[in-house]
Parts: sequence; C-alpha cells; structure tokens
Amino acid sequence: MTASKNPAALITGGSRGIGRGIALSLAQAGWDVLINFRSNESAGRQTAADCAQANAAIRAEICQGDIANPADRARLLDVMREKFSRLDLLVNNAGVAPTERVDLLEAREESFDRLININVKGPYFLTQLAARWMIDQRAKFPDLPAGQIVTILSISAYTASVSRGDYCVSKAGLSMMTDLFAARLAEYGINVFEIRPGIIATDMTAGVKEKYDALIARGLTPIARWGTPEDVGRAVVAIANRAFPFSTGQIFNIDGGFHLRIL
Repeated sequence: MTASKNPAALITGGSRGIGRGIALSLAQAGWDVLINFRSNESAGRQTAADCAQANAAIRAEICQGDIANPADRARLLDVMREKFSRLDLLVNNAGVAPTERVDLLEAREESFDRLININVKGPYFLTQLAARWMIDQRAKFPDLPAGQIVTILSISAYTASVSRGDYCVSKAGLSMMTDLFAARLAEYGINVFEIRPGIIATDMTAGVKEKYDALIARGLTPIARWGTPEDVGRAVVAIANRAFPFSTGQIFNIDGGFHLRIL
C-alpha cells in the first residue's frame, strides 16, 4: 500500500475514555488514526466508525494488542505500516489503574509488577520501536515532517495517593521517559511531549463522581468543572499540528489548574 496522504497517528488505548477523545479530535483535524484496544473490540470499532463519520476524508482502523506484550507491540507497528505506510504521531495513552486501592504499607508486589509492565515498560519499548521507524522514515522520505511522540500521564505523576502508590510510581516513571526520549531524539527533529490530565469525566471515573463533585465544589481546581476527553484531545491536536516547534520534553497540564499552588 502506498503511504497515506494524510498524516497518520497510532493511539494506544484509543477505544474508550481519553483515548477515544484523542482519536476523535485527531480525525476531525484530518489525521488518519490506528486505534489500539486490548480487549473491547466493540468499543474500538465504534470509535473508528465515529472517527470516519466525523471526517469522511480520513481513515480509521483498529488493532488489538496488549502493549505489555513485546509481540503485540511489534504487531501494532506492522499494522501501522500495512494500513498507512507512515507514522507521524505516537500517542502513548494505554494504561491501567490498580484493581484495588490498598494502603502503601499493605501493597503487594503483584499489583506493582502489573502496573509497571503495562504503564511503563510497554510505552517505553513501544516508543523505542516507533522512534526507530520515525528516524528511518525521515531518512528515506526527507519531505515528510519529523514524527512526534505524546505520552498521556496523570496528575498522579506528582500527587501522592498512598492507597495507590504503584500507580503514582508508574506515572512518575513515564515522566522521566518523556525527558529521556526528548533528549535522545531532538537531533532527529522528533519532539516528545507529555500531557497530564486532571479529573476527567470517563467511564473509568464514573464510580468516584460524587467524591470529585464535592472536591471540585470545595475548590480543588480553580476551573470548577470536570475535564473531558475532548479537552485532552484538543491539546494533542495542537501538538500534532506543530504548534510548538521550538519545544520538546514539555509538560502540558490539562487539569483545570490543579497543579497551581494557591495561598
């Protein structure tokens, strides 16, 4: 297959929640998208159909894969080559929360290992594979813009939650991954960014809605509302469309101002 005329993005965990919002925003902006999902194929197909409906000029494809699995990571890029023959943007969005919240003094290694494997090791080595392709792609096709990499983190990268320490550690590790790849890939023109969403309304946060409704009402965030997947998607589109050509390793807080220290 010849290379797509549209720029093309791979979005891990793109079938639901924030990943779905990113996929839809990129599609509306004219990007072809490969939507990765781990287990919910129907959600992946629905998101792809919605992307195609949002913009008839783009193509949206799906690919099952667990980013914690090396073979699946390689297959994701194989499918990207097969479907689009190019990779302009990698969005590392896939990740998991602990299956249960446990006090730090009672936490178990099994949960820690699971979160590190999925939330850190998977994106780390997928980014390595994608970066190699982007370098090779630019060498072979110098008229194509350099690729870009965006990793979706969380305010948990710096906010201590003692009942889910493994999650916080995994997100903090991803932040260093951004710095490392930003430093390593700058010579190739590949810019690397991270986005830290705050309290975002998705099916994953539906179970704690009352808790965060109350916290927001008491002033948890200066912008007194929940965030939406579209808020994160808009930030990804700005990066994808090269609004920040003289930046790399930058953190974008999409959190209603949660990161501010206010007296």
